Amino acid sequence: MGTNEEFLFWVAARQLIEQEHMSLIYMGSDQREIWLENNRKGSPFQVLRLVLNELTWSNLLKRDIDQTTVFGENNRGVLRAKQLSILNIYFTPHVPLDEYEYLLRAPAHFKNTYVNTFIFDTESIRFKLPELESILGLQLPLRTNAEQSDEGEIRYLKQEVLQSAGREIKKEQSLLEAGRPIFTYVFLFLQISAFILLEMSGGSQNTQTLIKYGAKYNPLILEGEWWRFFAPIVLHIGVLHLLTNSLSLYYIGATAERIYGSPRFLFIYIFAGFTGSLASFLFNTSVSAGASGAIFGCFGALLYFGLLHPKTFFRTMGANIILMVVINLGIGFTVPVVDNAGHIGGLIGGFLASAIVRIPGKGKLIKQGTALLAASLLVFFLLQYGYGRTAVSDNEQVTVAMAQEHLKKNEYDKAYQLLREYTDEHKAAPKSYFLMSLVELKRNETELAEGHLRKAIQQDDEFHEAYINLAIVYLNKQRMDEAQKMAEKAVSLQPDNENYRKILKEIKEYTLKTGEGV
Repeated sequence: MGTNEEFLFWVAARQLIEQEHMSLIYMGSDQREIWLENNRKGSPFQVLRLVLNELTWSNLLKRDIDQTTVFGENNRGVLRAKQLSILNIYFTPHVPLDEYEYLLRAPAHFKNTYVNTFIFDTESIRFKLPELESILGLQLPLRTNAEQSDEGEIRYLKQEVLQSAGREIKKEQSLLEAGRPIFTYVFLFLQISAFILLEMSGGSQNTQTLIKYGAKYNPLILEGEWWRFFAPIVLHIGVLHLLTNSLSLYYIGATAERIYGSPRFLFIYIFAGFTGSLASFLFNTSVSAGASGAIFGCFGALLYFGLLHPKTFFRTMGANIILMVVINLGIGFTVPVVDNAGHIGGLIGGFLASAIVRIPGKGKLIKQGTALLAASLLVFFLLQYGYGRTAVSDNEQVTVAMAQEHLKKNEYDKAYQLLREYTDEHKAAPKSYFLMSLVELKRNETELAEGHLRKAIQQDDEFHEAYINLAIVYLNKQRMDEAQKMAEKAVSLQPDNENYRKILKEIKEYTLKTGEGV
């Protein structure tokens, strides 16, 4: 192999990388094979393969073409091509000595990869150069008197190509490493610390404890506790929930923070956490907590990065990120306890927040302003809608826990209103009816209390507290036989309860004393 072909090979490589902005995909260890991704619109070839080789016989050419089709098919997914078209360009001093033209008439293919071949031999450079330029749709500054080149010029060209490719690689790496994951570790520390606090204060799976420390709970948000849109970001329900979200934050959050930088990441994470809580507030009346919405916001940020830099995105992380989003959303739609509204809200919020701040060095005020306006209007109208309706929990345990908190504070009206709203929307609510009866007894509304206690035991025939309270109601009404039956039922359910046994004894003694009853 002489210097002529090597000179043409490196001149073509430099032109395609520097002037046509093609991306280096692969370079052979001997630097005699270069694969370039063709970014030019309208080109029939997604990949150009430049090969410096002396083609002596056609069987060597065929073997190389076959290997190219297999290599291309194996890497087709990386290039996001349903059908991959490659142009093989051989730089060689002469064509094969035997019959080879049949290899050029039609593209070789393997599955969904097609390889066209062009032999650029220096013997026919005057004729082949216009033909190659026509196929590529561009002009190549190749001298037809390439024989005048020397090794020093070739070394210079090679160095230029390697430096250009290196700059492109560094440029791509700089997109992925704009910052260090400082706030990722801050939020990890906060959510672990918050979990320890919950466990020490009653348990992270205790509804009342969660509500006390800031979990998303719609009735309290409607009462003005707006900070519950943000506090759930660091609260978690159980060890598994904490571990899952901590691992996700460690990997996904760190990746997003490295790309966007710490200040932008902080805005994205908090805004996505807020929109996740907002979506949960609108579409899920249960108590909820967790960093899932904010973490899905990191997914949204990475998807927005993919929109700006699709080539880098899909070459590095794209397929995995999309797969993880699809799997997690799919789990959310199939597992009832997962707050998928919060996930989707966080995903959208993270995408919008990323459009507002964009990645470092890529700011565009008009697009950023448009994104800010869209996000602001969306949040405004969703808040208007959310605060304009009454939110009732779908979980009676949650409703009862909140009502008990109101009762401890002597907020009887608030407790009663909360219970009344729940029982209006849910037919089965024995505990709610029981608490309503307590408030009614405080108000001396004995008839209402009796009715609600009867509903409680009709829906739960082992509700011993309701039986004993009903016994007391009947005792006060001097309906001794009914009082004794209710007390006996309560004692049968809780035989070791001394208070129940005492009440039953008093009813019996009163019955014997007055001569009333059974």
